[in-house]
Amino acid sequence: MPAICGTATNPEGGYELKIPASTKLKIIISHLEFGSDTIVIYAHSGERIQVNHQMRHTSKTITSVNIISEKYEAVKGMTLIPVQTLKVIPSASQSIESVLIGQLGVSKQGGELSSQYSVRGGNFDENLVYVNDIEVYRPFLIRSGQQEGLSFTNPDMVSSVMFSPGGFDARYGDKMSSVLDIKYRKPTKYASSFSAGLLGGSAYLEGSTANHRFTHISGIRYKTSKYMLKSLDTRGEYNPSFFDFQTYLTYDVSTNFELGFLGNISQNKYDFIPETLETAFGSWDEALNLKIYFDGQETDRFYSLTGAVTGTYRPDENKLFKFIASAYNTMEEETFDIMGQYFINELDKDLSSERFGDSLMNIGIGTFLNHARNYLDATMFNFSHKAVINGKDKKNKALYWGIDFQHEIINDHINEWQMIDSAGYSLPNSDTAVYLYNVLHAGNFLESNRGACYLQHYSEYDLDSNKLSVAVGLRGNYWDFSNEFVFGPRFIFTLTPNWQKKFLFRFASGYYYQPPFYKELRDLDGNMNYNIKAQKSIHFVLGGDYYFELWGRPFKYVTEIFYKKLDNLIPYIIDQVRVRYLANETACGYAMGIDIKINGEFVKGVESWGSLSIMRTKEDIVGDYYIAPNGVMVYPGYVPRPSDQLVNFGLFFQDYIPRHPSYKVHLSMMFGSGLPFGPPKSIHNRTAFRMPPYRRVDIGFSKEIISELAKLSAGNPLKYIKSIWICGEVLNLIDINNTISYLWVSDIYGRQLAVPNYLTSRRLNIRLTVKF
Repeated sequence: MPAICGTATNPEGGYELKIPASTKLKIIISHLEFGSDTIVIYAHSGERIQVNHQMRHTSKTITSVNIISEKYEAVKGMTLIPVQTLKVIPSASQSIESVLIGQLGVSKQGGELSSQYSVRGGNFDENLVYVNDIEVYRPFLIRSGQQEGLSFTNPDMVSSVMFSPGGFDARYGDKMSSVLDIKYRKPTKYASSFSAGLLGGSAYLEGSTANHRFTHISGIRYKTSKYMLKSLDTRGEYNPSFFDFQTYLTYDVSTNFELGFLGNISQNKYDFIPETLETAFGSWDEALNLKIYFDGQETDRFYSLTGAVTGTYRPDENKLFKFIASAYNTMEEETFDIMGQYFINELDKDLSSERFGDSLMNIGIGTFLNHARNYLDATMFNFSHKAVINGKDKKNKALYWGIDFQHEIINDHINEWQMIDSAGYSLPNSDTAVYLYNVLHAGNFLESNRGACYLQHYSEYDLDSNKLSVAVGLRGNYWDFSNEFVFGPRFIFTLTPNWQKKFLFRFASGYYYQPPFYKELRDLDGNMNYNIKAQKSIHFVLGGDYYFELWGRPFKYVTEIFYKKLDNLIPYIIDQVRVRYLANETACGYAMGIDIKINGEFVKGVESWGSLSIMRTKEDIVGDYYIAPNGVMVYPGYVPRPSDQLVNFGLFFQDYIPRHPSYKVHLSMMFGSGLPFGPPKSIHNRTAFRMPPYRRVDIGFSKEIISELAKLSAGNPLKYIKSIWICGEVLNLIDINNTISYLWVSDIYGRQLAVPNYLTSRRLNIRLTVKF
């Protein structure tokens, strides 16, 4: 079989092509403006043939081109995140959400094993995530990062990632905080990859037909956090197993109409048999030690299916009409029976003592039994249409509209209780009966319909050589469960002055309503509130971008100040990664702050970035009060929200060895000041205390063994390999004990003590990636 070869012409059309002798060959001559022609030639050994071929001018409609300008999206309030950094950021979760660390207003929520994040004072439930214009969901019953597994998005399949921390336009749906817009790749040729490491592995395959009418890309992922979980203070037998398969297919029915299909199958399993927990806590004045002996086990199962069919019609280059039908189903089981017997000991804190650090006396003993049989089945059907009509000059005007209908069926059965026996007394204590400390027992069924629509106009104006961009839109939403229709305007003004230095100024504002989903309906006892209404946030965002060059390389500096007026809030508490709502309460509040970010090539050829956020968010529960010990009625007023984090800093930095660019280092740093927390069953004191700051440094060292630019000989056994890349990572480099939550226990004096639950300690990881 003769080797396939090719060449390109010079500007005058001349070319030279060496071909195998004594072989009948097809020569394909192609040009973007002239289409393609095929000719057949035959040449003897040493023969030189001159072929002069004249092509006819043709035109062809390209059905889908995804070209994104960072500056153009900045006009609309979106940040384009470099896709090439997805695979190199050192992270324990290995999810696409890890690339958000260091973006404007983003802070980590739930620790390194979770893909959750908080944006400008909101919780994770306030963030929108789209993949190919389809909103994606996560499991409902997840309560810890250990259970969470894989997030929906497969990084191997991503072509673009855009993010907005607030003030986004009317095209994006009904959440109060942020939007993450992800697009999957439409391949033009065959490619594949395989990756494996101590935390799991992945593989993908992509390709297209010769005429590019049919394209496909599919990926499979496997993750196990067993290696990471062995570093926790709770010792035991961990057996987590997370798997998913995704595929994205497109077919051009004609030059104007394209069909697409996105499918996902996910299976997350978590089995845990705890044995012991030992941790030191307290202060220098009172150093304490907690030891717990466990019996029992936990078994969790999370299965989900997602399917979406899209039809995209482009009658001409200025119009696009898209129709989407999607379905999502999740079946979740959370079951555990775990008994723990705990001992609290006071430690010797005398540095001169031979028993320094040893136990002096026991000050607490008790037993607890946690039981759960929680089952949830949820199905969502969604039908939507969206369209874009550009003006004659595509860059100057555009009209967007969309409608959306969703049918939801949720069946939830909760059976969860906790018994606590402290120093021989069951809590709460009674002389006549034995009571459980906490009980959730409910069965809820919800079937409802939602509708949404939006209309937006985008235009550009020249003002004395300055450019003004205006996006004005209106979005509405209706939910038949609450029989509530809400709508509000949104607008973005962007000014690009004609200055010698490149600046861009932006002001965005709008009404962002978030109708409750099932989690917001359910109170702490598991019962639904049937009179609940949509939460509301009014955004005011003022920012500027400065594009400049430093050391001859491009940089971008961004500053945004923001204020969010929050009304009709549903207060909540956070237990590890589980958000539990006080569904029967209503609050008002605010979030305000400043975000600063700089990104660019600090080292030539590789992108790095860093950000600093200063933020304050508080809320006031309507009608909230309590009776103080002196009998006085106290109105708490505004208190910090559970996501109130004053300072947050994120950094991602890349470098390589001079003259040896295949050796690289990737550094990720995070710092977040302490989050509020409080004792259980004390709503008024839910944010009375502060956790220690979150501090984490992850570092990766990579080597490109075979480069994509390498040219291997025909006889080389590795000629079919495009590249080989290996990376060694040190996760939690400084080995800091970060706190995720607290376990509350009682001592013999009747005091409640908060014992920290720490996240993972230092771990090493190795990853190998081979591309074909």
